[in-house]
Amino acid sequence: MLHDFSKDNFDIIIQGGQSNSEGCGIGPVEQPYEPHPDIFMMENNFSIMTAREKVWGNEAVGNFVLSFSEKYVKSGRLKNGRKLLILMAAVGGTGFCDKRWGLEDDLFIKMIDMTNTALALNPENKVTAFLWHQGETDTNKPVRELHYNNLSKLVEIVRQTVGKKDLPFIAGDFVHAWRNENMEICEPIINAIKDVCSNIGFAFFVETDGLQSNAEIIGNDDTIHFCREALNQMGHRYYNAFETII
Repeated sequence: MLHDFSKDNFDIIIQGGQSNSEGCGIGPVEQPYEPHPDIFMMENNFSIMTAREKVWGNEAVGNFVLSFSEKYVKSGRLKNGRKLLILMAAVGGTGFCDKRWGLEDDLFIKMIDMTNTALALNPENKVTAFLWHQGETDTNKPVRELHYNNLSKLVEIVRQTVGKKDLPFIAGDFVHAWRNENMEICEPIINAIKDVCSNIGFAFFVETDGLQSNAEIIGNDDTIHFCREALNQMGHRYYNAFETII
């Protein structure tokens, strides 16, 4: 029998951005994510299921929103009788410069549609956080002012959509190993993201020092993506940032 999610009261977390938000981290992890009966996710095809790590072949693939959600529940942030719904709107290899996340672009429109769909399920549903990790693609056009304007407007419209001017927005730095090899093109984008978090209010920029890439852990050539354990730890940092904001 299909579950009727209109009967559930959800706290909603929006997760947007590109591959490090979608989750591309592999390798060992100290505490693997265990599915929780009160934590669900909406895929970008609008299907809802119990939240869990994805699997690529024989590899479990991490996602920082899962460890964020664990801390959200364990901290008592999820009140009795409520459940948590993650909107998995991130898609790898996408940005503003390739016309995927602008206000008239497909991924932004779908994220807003997912948000409105989740809110419409039950009048008691509410969005409690907007988690974002993106910018690597936009290093192809490293203009600070352009990225700043695009991202700040994106956050503004999301907050208008959910009716919360104080909706917590959290973004983070790139993998240091990759960023440091490409500093000239990364610095304008990172500075733009930091400035957005500094200027829009109720926002936080998460540092990623010490969080390793797939290449550093398993010896492949993937320096741009956080490994699975790094994503696990990044989720904790994002949650601590969330607590700081609220």
